[in-house]
Amino acid sequence: MTTADAKAYSYRIAVPEDAPAIKALDGSFTTRSAFRVTATEEGFAVREVPVDPPLTKVFPEDEWDGDEESADARTFVAEEAAGELAGFAAVSYARWNRRLTIEDIEVGPEHRGKGVGRALMGLAVEFARERGAEHLWLEVTHVNAPAIHAYRRMGFAFCGLDTTLYDGTPAKGERALYMSMPCP
Repeated sequence: MTTADAKAYSYRIAVPEDAPAIKALDGSFTTRSAFRVTATEEGFAVREVPVDPPLTKVFPEDEWDGDEESADARTFVAEEAAGELAGFAAVSYARWNRRLTIEDIEVGPEHRGKGVGRALMGLAVEFARERGAEHLWLEVTHVNAPAIHAYRRMGFAFCGLDTTLYDGTPAKGERALYMSMPCP
């Protein structure tokens, strides 16, 4: 699941000393499109629509403190040759439904489009296989069109919707889209 550019990076399991860099990683994005979610008799429909002016989304600081590792959870990091954090993926496995959840995946703006996210997802898939997961699952806001496109290219498909997940947060009004894919 890596590209030639992704090989310019090294990948490993995060250690507590990575916490400041993970917290400081810029996960913001700007997009010229978003996904409109509408209710239908059968459930919901999702359609990409243009956004003018472009929308910029800045997420709150991550809360990872380096102490969340367990036998069924991992945080993977990507570093560039100079040792700077390029991205991370935090995942957890639930035994009861054999699901690996992508809790968070972020790639710094200057490292996007180089295969880093795909390589981190590849590590998540390897971990999912080790645990016996049958599928991978994630949640993404409907306005994060760049991430949705990346997840679809990786094999994820829409599987659910929550219209209230972000109520009571600065993202009130956004819709949570759930995506899954079988564990290859």
